[in-house]
Amino acid sequence: MPVEERAYKKNGEPKKFDPDFKGPIQNRGCTDIVCCIFFIVAIVGYVAVGILEWNFGDPRKVIYPTDSMGQYCGQGTLEKKPLLFYFNMMKCASPMVLLEFQCPTPQVCVEKCPNRTMTLVTAIGDKQDWEYYRSFCREDPGVKKSVPQILQEKLCPAYLISSKPFLQRCFPSLGKKGEVITVGDQETFNDGEKIRDAKDLVAGMKNATVVMEGRQVAMKIFEDYTKSWYWILICLLIAVVLSLIFIVLLRYLAGIMVWVMIVMVIAVVAYGIVHCSVKYVSLKDTPGANITLQQLGFQPDFSVYLHIRQTWLAFIIILAILEFIIIILLIFLRNRIRIAVELMKEASRAVGYVMSSLFYPIFTFFLLTIVIAYWGVTAVFLSTSSEPVYKVFNETVCPHARETCIPENFTLSKMKTDCPQSECLFAFYGGETPYHKYLIFLQFYNVFLFFWCANFVTALGQMTLAGAFASYYWAPNKTKDMPAFPLCASLGRSLRYHTGSLAFGSLILAIVQIIRVLLEYIDHKLKGAQNKFAKFLLCCMKCCFWCLEKFIKFLNRNAYIMVAIYGKNFCRSACDAFFLLMRNVIRVVVLDKVTDFILFLGKLLIVGLVGIFAFFFFSGHTDAFKGTAPSLHYYWVPILTVLVGSYFIAHGFFSVYAMCVDTLFLCFLEDLERNDGSPERPYLMSEKLLNVLKKKNQAN
Repeated sequence: MPVEERAYKKNGEPKKFDPDFKGPIQNRGCTDIVCCIFFIVAIVGYVAVGILEWNFGDPRKVIYPTDSMGQYCGQGTLEKKPLLFYFNMMKCASPMVLLEFQCPTPQVCVEKCPNRTMTLVTAIGDKQDWEYYRSFCREDPGVKKSVPQILQEKLCPAYLISSKPFLQRCFPSLGKKGEVITVGDQETFNDGEKIRDAKDLVAGMKNATVVMEGRQVAMKIFEDYTKSWYWILICLLIAVVLSLIFIVLLRYLAGIMVWVMIVMVIAVVAYGIVHCSVKYVSLKDTPGANITLQQLGFQPDFSVYLHIRQTWLAFIIILAILEFIIIILLIFLRNRIRIAVELMKEASRAVGYVMSSLFYPIFTFFLLTIVIAYWGVTAVFLSTSSEPVYKVFNETVCPHARETCIPENFTLSKMKTDCPQSECLFAFYGGETPYHKYLIFLQFYNVFLFFWCANFVTALGQMTLAGAFASYYWAPNKTKDMPAFPLCASLGRSLRYHTGSLAFGSLILAIVQIIRVLLEYIDHKLKGAQNKFAKFLLCCMKCCFWCLEKFIKFLNRNAYIMVAIYGKNFCRSACDAFFLLMRNVIRVVVLDKVTDFILFLGKLLIVGLVGIFAFFFFSGHTDAFKGTAPSLHYYWVPILTVLVGSYFIAHGFFSVYAMCVDTLFLCFLEDLERNDGSPERPYLMSEKLLNVLKKKNQAN
């Protein structure tokens, strides 16, 4: 038996000629019904989880500061008191602050931060000062209680320090006189017991702010977005226009555009190498530019890295390697690119017949936005549905320190009796209630359903486009035999008959993705572990599941194409697609992947062009934009947003072409198996593609 025939037997039987076959079959039934029912039940459960958490969750817990009684500053009865004031900032120097995110000192919501420095003793002797001082007390002590009683019951702070609002909290307004730290222009302050140096406040402020540094960076980033959002939209609009121009040009000038894309990508990368080289040389004699990235460490302001020579050297090496890889691939694949160009031309003609397909990514993007928004909102409400936890704080040794307490009856409890100076203060949100134990499961369910729904939406788009483009390929007469609205017809078939198959394929992918998330979580937990074997095993598992995810995505994509054409269940379609590709494995590796590479170059070109414009605009390195560009904390924020957004926009438009190419490729492989070019069994591919493959249809 010949080798080719043995390979065919091993990888399934080739497709037989069917004179009645003219593309996606119309007479089909529902597939994978069990998985469809399972998916619907899971969605209903997902909605129930969302409704449950929207009733119990409270996003204010992560937005507004909380006083010692767990009340939100700036909300409800405290609407006119948006700022949080600490009685004793130096208590924030305790290491427990980093564990519980709460300073072991009474905290109250105030209207304004104190603008003067005084003690309780001096304030209570002056009527005007006392009226001002009482606004920072937990409750009005009245006129009958003495200073020792007020301090013992911790009704008011022992002292006030001139402060400024920062992240909705009052922090001492520290400054410097030469090398001496000052507070409110004074080198010392009275804490009610003794005179202290202003520098004593530094440790407390550092601990109090370390848990908010991420939020501070996030606020700066948010501020940058508020200043540059319209310019970001303009850049993304440019990406949309460029993508549309490329799609239109591909429709009419596919061959020329492919080579233009290749040359321009090489030119853009080469320009990047030259630009980075110029920057590298220009920093040669700049002070401080020769330190290493390791010495510099992590800096939230990315512009700092651009003043280091090693950064530009890294850019040069990365771009040079990318340029080398692209050129080598082009040299070895130059002959196969001709076939890929013809396949691209055929895809362009198919897109021309189904022009509505260019706008289908907008529908997919809309559905994905709903999925992402629902997941994000549900995650926030889940994380804020826990109960407030109160703990015992005491300045002296106390056997009940850090134990959980109930503020309502704390004064009558044994804890208060054993530790008279202790207080029951708000610590954090969490708790050990039975409901809280289910939160981890619900968060896991939220993440899993997010992956499943997102994969389902992507799969729906793939199957819809596959059905529309298959209608084009298998129609003997493109104008007469194609349905009036091929995209709508394909979408209707996919939802009516194959929701179960879509759910089945996306479920398999979601399971692999959630396993990868769990592996990343385990890896994060084992960061400090010394077990080298465990680290190696975990690394191998992460690599294997990454490869498995890529393979499943590839197999699912081709399975959806076969489902769209023949209407069979997912497993049968996946087997048919896999064996068809295995019977033509050389063409798959060389031809189909070459077209993917060409489309990737197109995305890279659009991202590169828009990214270069965004860099020169937002960085202010060009005089032409200095008066127009907004003043930003981190100019890399809008640039990265534009780069990521441009890639997704280009990917959205080019994904239509990619799906078209993949669909036509499978149809092309079946065409070669079903037909032989005879008058009874003519090939349905274009004449140019036949010429490149050195095949032809015989005349009648």
